[in-house]
Amino acid sequence: MDYQSILEEIAKEVTPLFIDGKVADYIPALASVNKEQFAMSITLFDGTQYSVGRADTLFSIQSISKVFTFTLALKFYGSDMYKRIGHEPSGNPFNSLIQLEYENGKPRNPFINAGALNVSDVLVNYYKDDEKAYKEILNFIQAIADDETIGFNCEVAKSEMEHGFRNIALANLMKSFNNFDNDVNRVVDVYFRHCSIEMNTKMLSRAMLYLANHGKDPVSDKSYITPAQAKRINAIMLTCGHYDASGDFAYNVGLPGKSGVGGGIVAIVPKVMGISVWSPGLNAQGNSFVGTKALELFTDKTGLSIF
Repeated sequence: MDYQSILEEIAKEVTPLFIDGKVADYIPALASVNKEQFAMSITLFDGTQYSVGRADTLFSIQSISKVFTFTLALKFYGSDMYKRIGHEPSGNPFNSLIQLEYENGKPRNPFINAGALNVSDVLVNYYKDDEKAYKEILNFIQAIADDETIGFNCEVAKSEMEHGFRNIALANLMKSFNNFDNDVNRVVDVYFRHCSIEMNTKMLSRAMLYLANHGKDPVSDKSYITPAQAKRINAIMLTCGHYDASGDFAYNVGLPGKSGVGGGIVAIVPKVMGISVWSPGLNAQGNSFVGTKALELFTDKTGLSIF
């Protein structure tokens, strides 16, 4: 299959859509990002990459980081994680306080904000220190992306912390139900820092290979998690990876994937490739408008879908 030609076709077809969507202006550091940008990359199991657009441009991965933190938590705690966090779709906005209150402080899944904050709390427990927890999260992402240059954007993290009242409220609400162990501000700081990690589509598509291959990186041959754990993560990506638009994404794209409000989306084709796309303009549910369309075109043109 001529992947490069397919990516170039997609880039041409989505260009007229740049006028749609809205950047995540509730995070001041992201409000000034030019939404008329696009990149898409795929990484095959032998490490071969194909890209189009601004594939070298770094951007804030935001909620894509939740895939990586949940991987670590599941690796360390296994099925005990589900005592603290569910694995069902929320059907509500990613930062809903109402659902968390109604369900007694247990987040519906690890990819809504409350769930990811709880995962960050678990990792602080495991590493016994918030600073070490962040460093180990970053080390893991650097390892699976095979790139030690990856770091976080201090300005974005600071901006999120200064305006993160709802996330702090979610953490405090969980603590009131005895489902949060550590100091709220310290854990929220870890959360905002891993959301502020900067990567490009080449790095992200490479980083997803372990999930496309039952938990083992096909390039390095290193196992990160068990096949059963990879299966669980992929299932939650499919059903919960795009918040209250996860059903639409599964219906139109047909791949396990995870979005972030920085405009990035990652996805996998099992036993074939990792994929990443980036375009900062978001739809009403907080997912990249152009990125979602690009992935839909990709599965239509290649026939690569899990369905």
